[in-house]
Amino acid sequence: MRQNKKPHVLILFSDTGGGHRSAAEAIIEAIQLEYGYAVTTEMVDFFKSHAPLPFNKLPDWYPDMVKAPHLWGLSFKMSDGRRRARAITASMWPYVGRAAGELVKNHPADLIVTVHALATTVILKALGSNRPPFVTVVTDMVSTHALWFDQRSDLIFVPTNKARQRAIEYDMDPEKIRIVGQPVAKRHSAPIGNKKALREKLGWDKDKITILLVGGGEGMGPLAITARAIATSKLDVAIVIIAGRNEQLRKQLESQDWPIPVHVYGFTQRLPEFMRAADVLVTKAGPGTIAEALIAGLPIILYAKLPGQEDGNVIFVVEENVGVWAPEPEDVVECLVKWIENPDIRLKYVENCTRAARPDASQRIALVIGEYLDLNVESAFLKV
Repeated sequence: MRQNKKPHVLILFSDTGGGHRSAAEAIIEAIQLEYGYAVTTEMVDFFKSHAPLPFNKLPDWYPDMVKAPHLWGLSFKMSDGRRRARAITASMWPYVGRAAGELVKNHPADLIVTVHALATTVILKALGSNRPPFVTVVTDMVSTHALWFDQRSDLIFVPTNKARQRAIEYDMDPEKIRIVGQPVAKRHSAPIGNKKALREKLGWDKDKITILLVGGGEGMGPLAITARAIATSKLDVAIVIIAGRNEQLRKQLESQDWPIPVHVYGFTQRLPEFMRAADVLVTKAGPGTIAEALIAGLPIILYAKLPGQEDGNVIFVVEENVGVWAPEPEDVVECLVKWIENPDIRLKYVENCTRAARPDASQRIALVIGEYLDLNVESAFLKV
């Protein structure tokens, strides 16, 4: 630990999808809530800040790359496995090693956390043997790529038991693996409250079953087609659509005439409130959104997935009975009809969501980080 300075935590992430940034921000928030002034934190997008071409362009290219889902899934499966992962990192090292070395030199830390698979082995190799503790926070729920796992990691946090099993299959020490859930921001853990009062506050119809459609931070998936199928199904519902950063989609949706109440939003920080006010979530199989829905007690209809890394998320949702897989718009409508006509079935999914939720994941990660750094919770908020 550096002398005469507060301990410093470096969190490595990348804006290749919104989930990595959200997880990093949630962990930093939890560290600050637990330890306040006693520790400093820093987030670094390791691709954008230090990686050479073409790696530094990956965050910008990601939204277009996932528009070819079958190619994405093929590349995921072809690169998975311990031997292939080692071959990938070994082949990358001559090209990215210098950049990785500059990153760890320019961002000295007393503990390093990665929330992205590609920042694991490369950064550990750049750090060498005389290094601070290194913690891996796996942000894929089930289909965890081998690149996440390096035996040199001091601790590996995973969201589910299935992710733990995969880590063990990749020769990780079971003693290093802890199941904590998906790290999410504190605002997602607020009490659910009265849905009708929340809807009235938001300007929504307070008496209608409300369907929340979310396509992730980039507004991915067949949002528009699915929303139109629900709106023309003659169901007595209201729809709330989150288009994310996809401004073209938001404008397209706002310009349409809808036969039922429809509210369209772009990227928003109010998603926790929206989830607590809604009755059903229709979304792609992103791990962060699934974890947030469980905390909100919000039954899930998955209408899209990214092949490879999100395949397991669908399995998790179905096996835990917290939602269903409905890949076609008519499948989504059929499920909604069933849940609306049989409210007891939907309420059972609500109960299952509450049972499967892990709202304290970020706090648990923060507390372990505090143990590594010998931080004292009681005196953490004294200004020094």
